[in-house]
Amino acid sequence: MRTGAAGKPIGRRVLLGVLGLGAAGVAFGARIQSGLDGVLAQVSAKDPTGFTGLLPGGGGFRFYSVADSVPHRSAQDYTLTVGGLVERPHTYSLAELQALPQTTLVRDVQCVTGWRVPKTRFSGVLLSELLRRAGVRPEGKALSFTCFDGVYSESLTLDEAMRDDVLVAHRMNDAPVSDAHGGPVRLYVAPMYFYKSAKWLSGITVTDRVIPGYWEHYGYDVEAWVGRSNGRNDAPTS
Repeated sequence: MRTGAAGKPIGRRVLLGVLGLGAAGVAFGARIQSGLDGVLAQVSAKDPTGFTGLLPGGGGFRFYSVADSVPHRSAQDYTLTVGGLVERPHTYSLAELQALPQTTLVRDVQCVTGWRVPKTRFSGVLLSELLRRAGVRPEGKALSFTCFDGVYSESLTLDEAMRDDVLVAHRMNDAPVSDAHGGPVRLYVAPMYFYKSAKWLSGITVTDRVIPGYWEHYGYDVEAWVGRSNGRNDAPTS
């Protein structure tokens, strides 16, 4: 019996099945990414060991979740609340987010563990646009992000959040963001390591100070600039 990242036992059928899925992703790549993402999400939902987070998915991504399963919200059920130290709090539906001015970024996705997926396309609403519409109060200095997995959280300073390369994204590589990739809506902080890009985004709260996120409580840097944190140099070479 093997154990996964969470220290729980992995059954033989789960082990062989997810190894097969990982091999399929390597063999066929982006052509089957959407289908593989969905299958891996279903396997992960039935496998609370965390083992599936160690495997490659379609397109070179790895799947990570700190919850026991991959959560789901339909396009009709999804909502995102913007509140805290703002003048005009609002809860957005997915349709409302899609109706706002849209921005597309094409950047390398860089994980702090070392893997990179080059030239990944994310589309959605600039976080700065949502903050402008909400009207940040003078005492607002930072943002806290919560997720509908009920576990994960993240943080940014207000200056970081106002950058033109930080998105509330609902499309990835010209398709809706899948459950496995954090859909229907996720944060995308292009210049920082990917753990700052919170999946399954459900809440944006403006605060008077930085409130460290989930991994930051375990020693990860709050300031997670690619190539300038954790003593690494992971910046793209081109």
